[in-house]
Amino acid sequence: MVAATCRDRVEAFLGSENGILPLEPCYIARKGLPPGRRLGLKESAYDLGERGNIIARCLASETGINNPQGIPDQGLSFLALPGQRITVKDALAAAGDLVMGAERAAQGRGLNLLAKIFDFNCRLYFHVHLREQDSRLVDKNPKEEGYFFLEGPDPGPHPETFFGVHPYITREGLQEKLLLPLLEAWDSDLILKHSRAYLNVPGEGFHLPAGGLHAPGSTLTLELQEPSDTFSVFQARIGDIHIDKALLHKDIPRERWDREGERSALSLVDWELSGDPFFYENRRIAPIPINSQLASSFSESWIIYNSRKFSAKRLVIAPGGSAPSQDAGVYTLFVWRGCGQVDGHSLNAGEAGKDEYLVSQAKAMSRVEVRNSGTEDLVVFKLFGAGVNPDVPFLKTMVLK
Repeated sequence: MVAATCRDRVEAFLGSENGILPLEPCYIARKGLPPGRRLGLKESAYDLGERGNIIARCLASETGINNPQGIPDQGLSFLALPGQRITVKDALAAAGDLVMGAERAAQGRGLNLLAKIFDFNCRLYFHVHLREQDSRLVDKNPKEEGYFFLEGPDPGPHPETFFGVHPYITREGLQEKLLLPLLEAWDSDLILKHSRAYLNVPGEGFHLPAGGLHAPGSTLTLELQEPSDTFSVFQARIGDIHIDKALLHKDIPRERWDREGERSALSLVDWELSGDPFFYENRRIAPIPINSQLASSFSESWIIYNSRKFSAKRLVIAPGGSAPSQDAGVYTLFVWRGCGQVDGHSLNAGEAGKDEYLVSQAKAMSRVEVRNSGTEDLVVFKLFGAGVNPDVPFLKTMVLK
């Protein structure tokens, strides 16, 4: 689509929708790992044949997701614009100043956020996302992450996440002795015995900088990330499922892999982070109430924080109640539970075109009322990219004395 035409259509859509853009649902299919089937779709909708099974929903995504089947536009969200197909990525490229404000648009980074709900009926493999110094060698972005474990659905068979390694391993420099043989053999999941598992408590979460080893549990999870698809897998098997060893070195420069082999993968890990004896205390994030609100009909909390790369809030409104909403900048609004209205738009969890919106900069900064018109709590999430919330809270770091 010609950029001028796209801009005109986005501008008209912003005007007709009062600055709040409804989005189409964006689902991701993968082969190889079992789906959790907790995304609210019909049972038959999860199996997409050669594409695999639906295992995630992306939210206001500008980030394409690699898929062996070469599905066009996989991972890209679309505006819910009748009769027209415009991705969020193209809309922001053509009219970013209208959606995000001129200053953010001038930076050329879009929303700078990959948000999704991942839904597996197993624990994911032990892996690491690359830090800046390693990702730039393969022309990709680093990938910091934040998790919030969603309340309500069944937590699945393995509701715990492995993070890092036992502290003595890094303290005594045993990474090569204990981990390298397992990477070389590539025939088991025994690498997990050198890690520590933490229960996925619904209503809580974790913050994980790039470089941290982790194996996410089966709990349905809201995940915020830097927009990147870079990783290195350290686990060869999940039950009866064999993991292709190419996923260990897919983001390691070929010449380095040829020279150093599996040792080069160990260099991707932030060992100080992964061996932190206070990992739980320094990375576990529980909701923090905003402004110590006294209203009985609603509450708002930070749920993903401790980072300058992204943040998230949760707004809960009781039946018949309402709440003011005013934020520092553009965000994605996702309706997790219940129904209601905001500024002329219907909010309805699980209904395409009414459960996911991109709230423009101007509208986000103005004061609007969110109302609950249902018989259960209305629960909405607000998802923010880098630089939007200067007041995002941080945990106090604990260290050994």
